[in-house]
Amino acid sequence: MWIGQRWTGCIDVKGKIALNRPELMQLHRPLKILLLISDTGGGHRSAAQALAEGLHARLGDRVQPVIVDLITDHTFWPLNQIRYTYRPMVNDALWLWRAIWRLGERPLVVGAIGPVFAPLTYRPISAYFRQQNPDLVVTVHPLINHAALRILRRAGLRVPFATVVTDLVTAPIAWFNPQADLCCVPTEAARQRALRHHMPPHKVVVTGMPVSLKFNVPEVSQEQRVAMRRQLGLCPDLPTVLIVSGGEGMGPIEAIATAVAERLAGAPPRSAPQGQIVVICGRNQDLQRRLAARAWPTPTSVQGFVTNMPDWMMASDCIVTKAGPGTITEALIMGLPLVLSGFVPGQETGNVPYVVDNRVGAYAEDPAQIARIVTEWLKPGNEELARMKARARALVRPDASLVIADHLLNLIPTPEGSASAVWKSRALPLYER
Repeated sequence: MWIGQRWTGCIDVKGKIALNRPELMQLHRPLKILLLISDTGGGHRSAAQALAEGLHARLGDRVQPVIVDLITDHTFWPLNQIRYTYRPMVNDALWLWRAIWRLGERPLVVGAIGPVFAPLTYRPISAYFRQQNPDLVVTVHPLINHAALRILRRAGLRVPFATVVTDLVTAPIAWFNPQADLCCVPTEAARQRALRHHMPPHKVVVTGMPVSLKFNVPEVSQEQRVAMRRQLGLCPDLPTVLIVSGGEGMGPIEAIATAVAERLAGAPPRSAPQGQIVVICGRNQDLQRRLAARAWPTPTSVQGFVTNMPDWMMASDCIVTKAGPGTITEALIMGLPLVLSGFVPGQETGNVPYVVDNRVGAYAEDPAQIARIVTEWLKPGNEELARMKARARALVRPDASLVIADHLLNLIPTPEGSASAVWKSRALPLYER
């Protein structure tokens, strides 16, 4: 709960206070926690930033989270170029991504990641680990999971090691390293997948998906929605469709925005549009310039990369997005029904039934069909839209970043005694049925 601006405790999966570590508040130095990512897409860094928020909310300046792209910053060519291959593959060579995914689903291949890449990258990564001398290491990317732990142990650092999985359902099996001390997963489906791939049950905890605490707001009233539209320069009384393309601006956003705008504009001689659209282009500056230069048949706001996404979601009635886990979770927390316009085969495949089967959205790839769906949703008096909003908020955990922070901090040993003895005795049950 919050007392003033100070977080005093966080509720875990069974409603109990998960962290009771007063000794951590009395340390004479901040705890250093490494959050290991790779900037393939924007989701992993966003999740790490959310974890850092949760850690700061729990311990303030007594904790020092360090987010590092381990592959880009501490390996060598060509490994350090991996981050630049993701967007071209999923945009222009999806067949290649499918092949890589299928290869990565073979346990023998995943089992070779550590033994092959750890020796190749040992020197720069072990030097970085020793220089940082962390109290805890957390991976927020499957590619790093196995090699990082192997290097950490070979370097003689016996600090706790945890994994925070950021795929909702069909998580790549590289996420699951049985040697890790803890594996946080966002859903029960992801937990079952972890168990099928030999994660010890006591190490796997269902925590929800880590997203920024900025999204953890009370249910938005219509008055608040209207006020936020006015604040953002939108038409305050028009229903609003938010169209997003992920941090990298991927997918057929222009075609979708065109179809939705034309549908909301209505047929002549209609004098007033049925709604307005907001298009968030992410880092895709070419897309932003192209859309901003167009004449639109209905009020349209074109944005680039934004840092106030909760405000845009608060102003909107529904969202059109690809099936990225972070955006799905953020939208559900804000009570936004979703139209999923596509997915990356493999890790995003299970996100589609997650949304559709829980009746919080729909799936459509054809821009004209997407336009029909959102226009139907925005009709005055549509009671199903209100029910979808309620189901959306009930499906997710807005405090997941805090829940995960509690479990991570419980891994850190107290200053007295041996590390292994302390974290074994202090750790709480990670999952209870």
